Amino acid sequence: MNAHSDDGPEQDGLALLRPSLRALAERGIERRYRRGTILIQEGEPGGSLYFIVGGRLRVYTARADGHEFTFGFHGPGEYIGELSLDGGPRSASVAVEQAALLRIVSRQAIEQAIAADPGLAFELLAKVIERARTLSARARDLALDSAYGRLAHLLHTAALPQADGTAWLADRLTQVQIAQQIGCSRPMVTRLLGDLVKGGYLRRDQKRWRLLKPLPPEW
Repeated sequence: MNAHSDDGPEQDGLALLRPSLRALAERGIERRYRRGTILIQEGEPGGSLYFIVGGRLRVYTARADGHEFTFGFHGPGEYIGELSLDGGPRSASVAVEQAALLRIVSRQAIEQAIAADPGLAFELLAKVIERARTLSARARDLALDSAYGRLAHLLHTAALPQADGTAWLADRLTQVQIAQQIGCSRPMVTRLLGDLVKGGYLRRDQKRWRLLKPLPPEW
C-alpha cells in the first residue's frame, strides 16, 4: 500500500529534511502502516525516532473513559519520538491517520550518528525545546481561552490564504477531530461552527472548511 494523502501522491519526506537529519533517517528501517494502526502507546518505553516519509500521524492522549485530546498531526518531512530519547516512557500515543511510510531509527543508530556528527545532538535538542514550547502554549490556551477562542485560533493557524481573499483549511478536519484538538465536546464544536456558517464567516466546501472573512475576536 502506498502512503498518500486524499489529494494524491505526497512529496518524499526524506527530501524535505536537512542533510544531517536525512542521513539519520537513512539509518532507519523502512516500514509501512495502514490507517488506524496504533504506532505508539502512551506509557510504553521510548528510544526510537519515527521519520515520516509519507502519510499522516496523529499524536494524542486518552483517558480510561475513551475521551481523547489531540496534540497535533504530523506529515512528510517531520519526525516524532524525540521526547523519549532518554529511554523514558512515551508521553503520548500515536495513530496512523493516513497510510504511512516511516523510517524507524533505533537509539543505538541515533548514538552512532551523533558520534559521527556531534552537531546532530543540537538539532535534536532544538526539536525537543520547540515541542515543549508548543505544549506550553497549548496548555495556556486551554487554561485561559474560551472554547470559541480556541476554535478561532485553530481555524486561523490551519488556514492557507487563497488568491480570492478566502482561506482554506489544509486538512479535512471532522468535527470530532476539531473537538479533540481544542479540548471541548463535539456538540459545542457543532454549535460554534453552525453559528459561524450562519454568520457568513465559514463554509464547508469539498469536505474542507473555507474561511470567507476574518473571524470575530469574540463570539
